Formats: sequence, C-alpha cells, structure tokens
Amino acid sequence: MEILLDFLSSTGIFSITIRNIAMMIIGGVLIYLGISKKYEPLLLVPIGFGAIIGNMFIPQGLDVLIDGSAPITAQSSVFSVIYFGVKTGVFPALIFMGVGAMTDFSSLISNPKTVILGAAAQVGVFLTFFVAVLVFKFDAALAAAVGLIGGADGPTSIFLVSKLAPDYLAPVSIAAYSYMSLVPIIQPPIMKLLTSKKERLIRMPQPREVSTKEKIFFPIVAFIISAFIAPGALPLLGLLFLGNLLKESGVTNRLAKTAANAIVDTSTIFIGLCVGLSAQGSTFLTWTSISIFVLGVVAFGFATVGGVLFAKLMNVFSKHKVNPLIGAAGVSAVPNSARVVQMVGRQEDPDNHLLMHAMGPNVAGVIGTAIAAGIFLSFFG
Repeated sequence: MEILLDFLSSTGIFSITIRNIAMMIIGGVLIYLGISKKYEPLLLVPIGFGAIIGNMFIPQGLDVLIDGSAPITAQSSVFSVIYFGVKTGVFPALIFMGVGAMTDFSSLISNPKTVILGAAAQVGVFLTFFVAVLVFKFDAALAAAVGLIGGADGPTSIFLVSKLAPDYLAPVSIAAYSYMSLVPIIQPPIMKLLTSKKERLIRMPQPREVSTKEKIFFPIVAFIISAFIAPGALPLLGLLFLGNLLKESGVTNRLAKTAANAIVDTSTIFIGLCVGLSAQGSTFLTWTSISIFVLGVVAFGFATVGGVLFAKLMNVFSKHKVNPLIGAAGVSAVPNSARVVQMVGRQEDPDNHLLMHAMGPNVAGVIGTAIAAGIFLSFFG
C-alpha cells in the first residue's frame, strides 16, 4: 500500500489545481478554434497544446521544472532552452526576417504618403498605453506591452512583452493573435461608422509600376531612417529589411525562400509553444489578464479609428483623394486588414479594387508597430 501511495504521489493526480484544469480546458478550446474554426491555426494549435503541457504537474526532482513551477522556468529544462529564444527576442526577430522575405513594399513605394496612415494607426497603441496607466493603474512597462496589441502584430507584441513584462507573455500574446484573427469582425463596423457612402465609393488611380532598383534601395534606406528613429527596435527592423533585401535582390532567392518558409515555420512553432507554456493558471486566470483582453479590444479599435480619421484628414489637404477605408489597414495585420478594406469597399462598389492601395498602409503598419516597440523599449526597457 505504501508503494502504491508513493506512486500516486509521484503523479499529478493529487497535485493538480482547479486553475491548472481550467487552463488545460482553455488550451483545448484554442486547439479547437485553430483546427475547426481555422482562427490563426499556425499559432493557436501550438499555443493550446503548450498550455496543456505547461499546466501539468511534474514532481520535484525531474529536470523539466523546478519546485513544481512552469516548465519554462527550469534551468535544465528542454523548454527553458526553447524559451530562451522568446526571452531574448530571437524568435520574433526571425519571424520578422521571414515577413520581410514575403512582403512586397511596392504599394508603399509607389504611394509614399500612405506611410502616414501606418503611423496614424499607432495612435491606438499610445492612447491605450495612457488608458492602461491612468484608468487601469497598470505600471508603465505592462501598459506599453498591452498598448502594442493595437498594432495587431503578434511577433512585435511578444518581443516587447518578453522584455518589459515577461510574467504576462501569455495573455498579451494570446490577445494579440486572437484579435488579429478577428480583424474581419472588429474592423468593418468601425470603418462604416466613420465613413460616408460617398467616401467609401472613392476610386483611387492604379499604383505606378515600381522599378527593381527602387525595390532594392528601399529596405536599405528605410532601415537606416527607422533605426535612427527607434534604435530599440533594431533587431526587428534589421531582420525585416534584410529579409526584404534577400527577396528583392534577385540573387539570393534560396535564402529568401528559407527565411520565408523554414525559419518562419520553425520560429512560429516554438513561439506558440512557449506562449502556451507560460499560460499558467496562477498568472493567466487573474483580473489583470482579463483587463489585458479588454484593453486589447480598445487598442485595436483606437488604431482602426486613428487610421481612418487620418485618411479623411488627408483628403482635406490633398488634391488626389484617398479612400479613407484604406486607413484601417494601417494596423499591421498583414494582409488581413488590407483584405478587409477590399471587402468593405466592394460591398459599396463591386468594381472598386482597393487591395493594392490598402497594402501600402498595411506594410507601413508593420514598420510603425516595430518603431513603437522600439520607443517603448527606449523609455521602459
């Protein structure tokens, strides 16, 4: 009997808590949403399974954890080695390199003023920062990480929260990716509320053709300018534009394909796993985490409003009108936001194709969110 009791005590049967069970259920829900509903499956599936792993009780003495805490905290844990890539910002930066290798900046190059719309969407990031500090009484570091959810850029959110508020990696990351997948639901009502039918019917001229030389020079020049503005975002910006240079140079296609496929996929698996592992019941199921999800919606809404209103403001001073719907694409959910702009525009005029125009502020939003992260790091890092 004593042997049986010793065996049972070495299992997790008597040590698992209600919060652990709740987090396992949440992990299962995330897996379901990823597989059945196809909501960001490349991330929600590993995040969900990571949450199940991270909330299993493992007896003290095994080298997967220390003192029954999260597997990622163990010095000799396999998970801690993987988590090192998140903690140091390696995986988010590698994903940025892949994003650069997949991104065509032609729309932005052909219409440079759309970079303003990408910047305008960052208003949501900074407004939410102040709301989090003044209303929710968050400390500045956590408020910065939460505000960045408004940029709708998962890797950047993970990069910043891992530096400023690592205890809240899971809620911030899951909120960021959840709202990215809900772009088609969150943005259209805001876009329609802020624009008139006449504005939504505005047609924009076909973007000009961009030369190969312009495409090659763009990542070099853009990196230098953006790095001067936000040196804290150097890893993200550097690898983003390196990936784009690999794509556009025409002589490094193998490297570009590797960055856009193998490296991105590997980094995505590990990031998702680590986010799930960090989703401990003791830290995730709290009022602070609930507040983070609430503020995430606020941030996303503010960002959409900022982009659309600034597009309307541009029309006041610009001879060549822009369809204000494209301002909503200033959040960096590439290419989801641009597709939503196309969808809403075609509801009014089936022959009005806004996708390429929306890609300008969309890719500008990627740069803008990284710069915002760099600014926050400079102040609170």
